Amino acid sequence: MENQEVKKAIIPVAGLGTRFLPLSLVVPKEFFPLGDKPVIHYIIDEVKKSGIREVIFVVNQKQKMILDYFKKSPELEKLLTKRKREKDLKELKDFEQTFDGISFSYVVQKNPVGDGHAVLQAMKLLGQEAAAVSFSDDLIDSGVPVFNQLMNIFKTSNAPVLALKSLSREKIPSYGSVATEKIADRLYKIKKIIEKPEITKIQSNLVIVGKFILTPDVFTYLKKASPSKKGEIVLAEVLDKMIMDGKTIYGYEIKGEWLECGDKSKWLKSFFYFTLKDHTLSKELKEYLRALRY
Repeated sequence: MENQEVKKAIIPVAGLGTRFLPLSLVVPKEFFPLGDKPVIHYIIDEVKKSGIREVIFVVNQKQKMILDYFKKSPELEKLLTKRKREKDLKELKDFEQTFDGISFSYVVQKNPVGDGHAVLQAMKLLGQEAAAVSFSDDLIDSGVPVFNQLMNIFKTSNAPVLALKSLSREKIPSYGSVATEKIADRLYKIKKIIEKPEITKIQSNLVIVGKFILTPDVFTYLKKASPSKKGEIVLAEVLDKMIMDGKTIYGYEIKGEWLECGDKSKWLKSFFYFTLKDHTLSKELKEYLRALRY
């Protein structure tokens, strides 16, 4: 494991998306728009900017369409060329170039029985490698790619690294909270993980963001894990079990803007964030919002 390079990213997208009903009945939530691009576009862009070139999607049995988004479209290219739609043709080629050099594969999670179980399904494509994991509910808009931030810690520790963010105390019960020991600026040793704690049990202002570097021993624990009371294998609970067994796990308070897409309200806020940041869309939208007196 010494100085192991992280070459692969696991992206679970097999969830039911019930918080987004009825829209999620026909549109997987990773294809919900943020500005003029879907959520999954930003996730893969984060991965690529971190230098990772292999992506493993964990999908459900009806969701294999995700790979179609990243395929080239020669028929559309021919049609746009024939019709002399130069602007649209350039946009298509620019989009295809964005993800050039990345290989995509997928594994199927037959039953949605927890995020830990979803991550475990990718094990057969990893071997004995560390991997980045990115849940599609969380995006980080940062000058330094989020996985580069985590990999800088992993390179010297060869231990799992969790992305952390600071929140106000009243918001923490909705997240996975951590008890920590500070090691250096922004760097912590995780002492305990408390999933959605009661306000009286909060031990720090740091919560877990859905970005991780996981080592092979995490997958060993996931494989042996027993389902929770809800019948799920939960990644946070498995990581907490590793800590109780004396395993070292680090947390890094990442730099950048945390954009969430876990429910309708958070997704809409993220939608406006990216739309208003896009110079081709923001001016007209701002004028429209002013006209509505918002």
